[in-house]
Amino acid sequence: MYIHLLILASLLAGALSTPEPEPSYNKPSPLYGVPPKYEQAADEIPHCAKNTTKSWCLEDSKYPQNEIRDALDEHYQNVLAFYKDKLANTDNSVDGMDKLHDEFYLCPSSTEYVRPLRAINVEGKWRTIVNGVESYGIKYTQTARVEECNVVVGTVCPLVPSCYASKCVQKNIFHRFLVFNPNNYKFPFTIEKFKLPGSCGCAVGAFEA
Repeated sequence: MYIHLLILASLLAGALSTPEPEPSYNKPSPLYGVPPKYEQAADEIPHCAKNTTKSWCLEDSKYPQNEIRDALDEHYQNVLAFYKDKLANTDNSVDGMDKLHDEFYLCPSSTEYVRPLRAINVEGKWRTIVNGVESYGIKYTQTARVEECNVVVGTVCPLVPSCYASKCVQKNIFHRFLVFNPNNYKFPFTIEKFKLPGSCGCAVGAFEA
């Protein structure tokens, strides 16, 4: 009888005791819904911006080349269609050009062909531009022709006779770039517009006697 009471008491104690929590080790973490970690947000001011007064960077030690390449590999077909559409529909596209031709203007200027890695879009936000990254044998490059005045904007055009009112003006163009946006996990690429210096012009006014 005493043994039966001991067994019954043990069973009751086990039933009323709090169960131990199930160990969490060796449990796989969820595969979906966890965004990848990047060192820089899509619209954060990049480190390269500290070394330039321009609205674009041609060099960037923190450019996410590997992340862009992996994303290009994953979304190969869709990105390629985006890229070809951008080349076909961008006015005065200069991709593939790297030489300057002799040009003559009324206001002195500097012209170059650039392949920016970062740039400020028309909304005033820094963006990461897909440039110099290779995926499946295709090297994605995006070139823009920029021309900046070598004189202070608003000064008299040096080659215009003084009997005419004149001033040098900086003109801009809008260029479309394929952009990498890590915040969009489903498809981290888009095409956005950027304002770049396009030419240095001379505005000539009326004759002044």
